[in-house]
Amino acid sequence: MQRNSKSAPVDPKRGPIVLVGMMGVGKSTVGRRLAARLGLAFVDADEEIEKAAGMTITEMFERYGESYFRDGERRVIARLMDGEPKVIATGGGAFMQDDTRKLILDLATAIWLDADIDILVDRVSRRDGRPLLKGKDPRVVLTQLAATRNPVYALAPIHIKSIAAPHEVTVDSIMEQLVAWH
Repeated sequence: MQRNSKSAPVDPKRGPIVLVGMMGVGKSTVGRRLAARLGLAFVDADEEIEKAAGMTITEMFERYGESYFRDGERRVIARLMDGEPKVIATGGGAFMQDDTRKLILDLATAIWLDADIDILVDRVSRRDGRPLLKGKDPRVVLTQLAATRNPVYALAPIHIKSIAAPHEVTVDSIMEQLVAWH
């Protein structure tokens, strides 16, 4: 766990907590458990995007391309940044978009969930429906994405390393980090 030295103290009751990181790191699973532990609502941004569009993310990528999806993602995340305390899980690419990242950093507490590539490959292989992996070697794609994305994810004020352990261990680490800042 690391704290970005430029960040301000975190108060999860003052606004959203937003989980960012690579696909497969456990943002949705950890987010649900973190929200329950904090007594807050949980929102999965990808599910909200699918509801708003009336189609799956895979369908959006296939029909309209990644740019269309990212625009819808930005609009949905902007709507979720309403100042209400909640835990939000974002898609892996959301924090990479300048406008979306600025919204999150300005209006929420961003937490980067990080994991080694081996853990990510294992987790993404359990589930289909990840457009960026379709027809590709997950290890190669995830390694390339991590090289590009990790320096941007590092802008989040809280960094939590997810390990090959039950997700409750990650939730415990987040809780410790939040408490330590108060």
